[in-house]
Amino acid sequence: MSRITLQQATTVITAAFAKAEELKLKPLGVVVLDAGGHVIAYHRQDGASTGRFQLAVGKAAGALFLGMSSRKIGDMAGERASFLSSLGPIAPSGVVPAAGGIIVVDAEGLAIGAIGISGDLSDMDEACAIAGIEAAGLRAQG
Repeated sequence: MSRITLQQATTVITAAFAKAEELKLKPLGVVVLDAGGHVIAYHRQDGASTGRFQLAVGKAAGALFLGMSSRKIGDMAGERASFLSSLGPIAPSGVVPAAGGIIVVDAEGLAIGAIGISGDLSDMDEACAIAGIEAAGLRAQG
């Protein structure tokens, strides 16, 4: 598989929302990007704030841009704050250093896209992203 399909993207979003409901989370925004950082699909739950799209894209696109999950980017932020702050002008869709952005890989470990979620605590956003990836039969980067 070399790409995420619209059907898989829809499954990711549906499963992420189901996990959010199960966990009784605040309203989420979920985006699925292809390997080039282009939006395949985005949905926002009723009541989600207006910035959820930009934050979700920033998590997913930032993960693709740096080749690591947005959680790892957040972990790096304390040690390399100057580096991360320098990315604003060169990262076309931003870099959000908080959990919730996960790269999706193919069988060879090559990135085929990313999932970004924003709306609740970052750890909960990430849990929903993982649930969506698994439900679609996709694989998260290790």
